[in-house]
Amino acid sequence: MEWLWLLAGAVVAGPICAATALWATRRAWRNARKLSARTKGHEQLVEVGQLAGGLAHEIKNPLSTINVNLKLLIEDLSRSQDETQRRWLRRIESVQEEADRLKGILDDFLHYAGKYELNLTGVDLRRLIGELVDFFEPQAEAAGVLMRAALADGEVPCRADGDLIKQALLNLMINAVDATPSGGELLIKLSTQRNRAIIEVIDTGAGVAPENLNRIFEAYYSTKKRGIGLGLPTTRRIVREHGGTIRVESEPGKGTRFVISLPLAKR
Repeated sequence: MEWLWLLAGAVVAGPICAATALWATRRAWRNARKLSARTKGHEQLVEVGQLAGGLAHEIKNPLSTINVNLKLLIEDLSRSQDETQRRWLRRIESVQEEADRLKGILDDFLHYAGKYELNLTGVDLRRLIGELVDFFEPQAEAAGVLMRAALADGEVPCRADGDLIKQALLNLMINAVDATPSGGELLIKLSTQRNRAIIEVIDTGAGVAPENLNRIFEAYYSTKKRGIGLGLPTTRRIVREHGGTIRVESEPGKGTRFVISLPLAKR
């Protein structure tokens, strides 16, 4: 039967993926060791980052093959009424969920580690944040979190990549809702101070323990069970790419406050 050939393909693809990942890892490690002997400091970190990005790309290729075969298998097995094949279907669906999660991790890593090409345009932060609040409010409501916005009067001009700024803020808002129990609040504030725009994301959630506060911007550090740990590092990098700063204040049991400062555009 066709699905047997597909199953065989998926089974074969697994070892291929593992072998490719092992080979790529060894090559990256050898190159990194050579690099350590040649260079120091910033140049070394940049090149090691490029090696890691290449490794992630090489893992993604066989992973995509596995994903395609798994989807084809699921389509075939879902038509069967045989109980044995239905058990296989459930197991294959579990494998596909993990493969999709791995793909998400690789995508997040490549986005975090890759070079950012900023598409800088004139952006009205008041309008941008208003649109983002409208977009995210249903998700907050579904989690039982009341979302409020307090935005400055009038235009708040900024020279920025609007899509990246939205992504940075969305990462903070998602984390805030995840940390806030039903009945809590999420407040987004926008104000100006001299030549800076000040964006605040404030929640009434669980807060962050003092010993963990200095680690939340570390790559791959996460207190979530299935968290990847790249959301906050990505946000910080986007803010810094725009010449801005980000800081955090938190108190366990009371909530967390992120404060982003961005340079205003000259009128």
